[in-house]
Amino acid sequence: MNTALTIAGSDSSGGAGIQADIKTMTAHRVYAMSAITALTAQNTTGVTDIMEVTPKFLAEQLDSIFTDIYPDAVKTGMVSGVELIGVIASKLTEYQAKNIVVDPVMVATSGAKLISEDAIDTLRTKLLPLATIVTPNIPEAQVLSGLTICTEKDMLSAAEKISHTFGCSVLLKGGHNLNDANDLLWEHGKEPVWFYGKRIDNPNTHGTGCTLSSAIASNLAKGRDLKTAVRDAKTYISGALADMLDLGKGSGPMNHAFGINGEYSESE
Repeated sequence: MNTALTIAGSDSSGGAGIQADIKTMTAHRVYAMSAITALTAQNTTGVTDIMEVTPKFLAEQLDSIFTDIYPDAVKTGMVSGVELIGVIASKLTEYQAKNIVVDPVMVATSGAKLISEDAIDTLRTKLLPLATIVTPNIPEAQVLSGLTICTEKDMLSAAEKISHTFGCSVLLKGGHNLNDANDLLWEHGKEPVWFYGKRIDNPNTHGTGCTLSSAIASNLAKGRDLKTAVRDAKTYISGALADMLDLGKGSGPMNHAFGINGEYSESE
């Protein structure tokens, strides 16, 4: 069985973070492992508290995983601490991790920054250069590229700059009132590819970024090329949204198990 590791925070309501990652990997028939960066008290209406793990404990988790069940792919999610980002980068380098998908959770949909400038700098200098692919949304891509993104042409310029700066491929996610969820894959050394999609009228979108990056990691773990991994990940997340699961009093989760007895249960 192929294996994948998620390095992210815990979402007590199960819609995002490592819970969403594990559900997504399991739906793709990939064995999921996790290294927890933080515990959160949250539900569909918001986050009430966060408790980060210590850098030493995160390092111990990563040592335990890499020395026993080596992951075929790694996904990183929100990590707000400078030292924690440093530990992740150090361990991924030490163990020569492959197929690294970095979801650079830095900016909320509202535009508010979620991590400090120091942490963003550490992300830039230590983690992003290790990435196979980075998956920013529009606000995050603006931070990483230093460019303002208002059009699809701007998306191309930003993706090219991010790829050139960090030496990795980029999936620049559309939306944010720019287009109908059309995503741009700027694969390092190849021609850019647009993935066109229709926005699904579902207000329950908690954990979409986590789910998409985990689906990409799952597909890479199974040996798919990057373009196919992204295409299939978008198909999966569209299905999870279209299932129209409705839980909680706020922005609820998707149904990660929508295809558990169908397409995603087939052995490959």
